[in-house]
Amino acid sequence: MASMLAHAGVDRVLVKKSERRLYLMENGKAIESFEVSLGEHPLGQKYFEGDQRTPEGTYILDWRNPHSRFYKSIHISYPTAPEIRKAEAWGMDPGGDIMIHGLPNDAGKWAFAFKGLDWTDGCIAVSNQAMDVIWHEVPDGTPITIMP
Repeated sequence: MASMLAHAGVDRVLVKKSERRLYLMENGKAIESFEVSLGEHPLGQKYFEGDQRTPEGTYILDWRNPHSRFYKSIHISYPTAPEIRKAEAWGMDPGGDIMIHGLPNDAGKWAFAFKGLDWTDGCIAVSNQAMDVIWHEVPDGTPITIMP
């Protein structure tokens, strides 16, 4: 899809883990999409810190970090209160700091090697070019739904 389409604004982000795609949505329609990389163990819900899974559910993109150790990052509001209770019931820490982000800042000439791999600790990674579009098009407070 073409980047920077004329539109009223992104009102939701949708991630389909099985497709390895992130969609920018406006009024229920995808207006842009990007390839993503997920946690190293992408199947299933995230339950605790260190499981290297990307969460599933609906969250909020609530703040951003232009000085991340990755090329820009936008925070996903994982974990929710029920996710915290479930992890604590198992004696585990649910984790946090789940982000949409670009490539590691030190990727340099190896940036090509990340394409098509699930390499994060549970975050949603995109190319730096895609991150620039997402950064510009998606305001803080936008809901994100992450599906299996």
